[in-house]
This record gives sequence, C-alpha cells and structure tokens, in this order.
Amino acid sequence: MQVLVRDNNVDQALRVLKKKLQREGIFREMRMREAFEKPSVKRAREKAEAVSRQRKNARKQMQREGLLPSKPKKNR
Repeated sequence: MQVLVRDNNVDQALRVLKKKLQREGIFREMRMREAFEKPSVKRAREKAEAVSRQRKNARKQMQREGLLPSKPKKNR
C-alpha cells in the first residue's frame, strides 16, 4: 500500500492511509486476531454476519424496486 506525502503534509497522508486501511478491513482483522476465537463462536459470528449482509442486500434491492422508501437525506 502506498500513500504520497504532498508538501510535507504528513497529517493528510496519515488520514489517507487510515482511510485505505479501514476500507481494506485491516483494522477489523487486527482486532479479530488479538485473541483466540473458539470455533463455535467463530461459526456463530460468521453466520450472524451473513444474515445481516443478506438483510442489507434485500433491503437495498427493495429500495431499488421502489417497495421501500429510501433513506431521507440529512440537511446540514
């Protein structure tokens, strides 16, 4: 992974790096590897993640088809 530092702006480069790592899922994986996870707990977690992913995809599909209203945009 590579991040360019422009005009000696290390803070901005660090923000970009953190964003890239977050997108890749590196932070999440590091947290998962900190401690041993029992196989039964791992199976339950993966199943719960799959269910939530499936529900999210179904909700998005229904919004695309017009069966559910899309999220209202926040006014700032």
